Amino acid sequence: MTDETPSNEPVGARFSEFRTGPGQPDGKRHRQPRRRGGDGGEQLTVPPADFASYYGRPVLKPPVWKYDIAGYLFTGGLAAGSALIGAGAQLTGRPGLRKVGRWTALGGVAASTYLLIHDLGRPDRFHHMLRVAKVTSPMSVGTWILAAFGPLAGAAAIAELAPLLPRHGVLGLARRIGPPIGDVAGLAAAATAPALATYTGVLLADTAVPSWHDAYPSLPFVFAGSALAAATGVGLIAAPAEQTAPLRRLALAAAAVEFGGGHQLERQGLTGEPYTRGRSGRLVKAGRVLLAVGTVAALVSRRSRVLSVISGAALVASSVATRFGVFEAGRVSARDPKYTVVPQRERLDESRSTTTRR
Repeated sequence: MTDETPSNEPVGARFSEFRTGPGQPDGKRHRQPRRRGGDGGEQLTVPPADFASYYGRPVLKPPVWKYDIAGYLFTGGLAAGSALIGAGAQLTGRPGLRKVGRWTALGGVAASTYLLIHDLGRPDRFHHMLRVAKVTSPMSVGTWILAAFGPLAGAAAIAELAPLLPRHGVLGLARRIGPPIGDVAGLAAAATAPALATYTGVLLADTAVPSWHDAYPSLPFVFAGSALAAATGVGLIAAPAEQTAPLRRLALAAAAVEFGGGHQLERQGLTGEPYTRGRSGRLVKAGRVLLAVGTVAALVSRRSRVLSVISGAALVASSVATRFGVFEAGRVSARDPKYTVVPQRERLDESRSTTTRR
């Protein structure tokens, strides 16, 4: 999992050529048939130009990340949100919800670690990333967050097994000290959870991929809302119904955060197109619809276990769709040269106009 950077070749030189339509791959302007205007004169019409990369080479090196990373984005958010729910349940005396939150956090971080190592190719690469701590690198910071969160989430979850141990002997001692250790570990995991939930948004925005890079103000909010929605969904499905009242309010808060951030994704100009069009756009829209359905169902599911399960499933599915949609949108924007070149030209024109006014 590495930060992507654009090619070293000058962009302006590569995109000074145009393609005017199908069948014109040589990047030159071709004269079109003359058409008579309304006044009887002739007008030369040229169809709108689209960009062709220089000798078929991409402007950016496309992300080498596989869909393992899209899954990693989801499971990491699920783990973070579940740790927060587990800590909240611990502080408010809801043991059933606490147990679900802790075990889901452990399962999510275990899946995240596996997916990350699988994408890296060799387990020792994850170890090598821990040899250096670089605060200016989101990847380095995220690796350390994951390494800190995992053991804490594991200790909190394993502490839930303490009541199953014998009351006497060495195991009896473990039975007595396990719950206090689990409480401390659960609170510590919750303290690192917000960073785990949002650092992946910062990581994507730190790349040169247009739709990710231009979304730097809103991606962390989208991922935070998505993380809470997924964890809330699991809680509604698995926790005792009488302990899930806070989850309904949390679902509403998650929807507000995610809808607010997602609205900004589409308003970022040309690079916001992949979030509304094509396969990536359909995934993002599906995530929003499922989030709305899950939130409404959660609010009215107080007396219906079936409705709680349906709302929980919709919230989890919405998080999956959103993460995969954002991931796919970045891949789309990296493949199409216009998402790199047009914003660059707009910034250049703006800079020139500012200089001229001065």
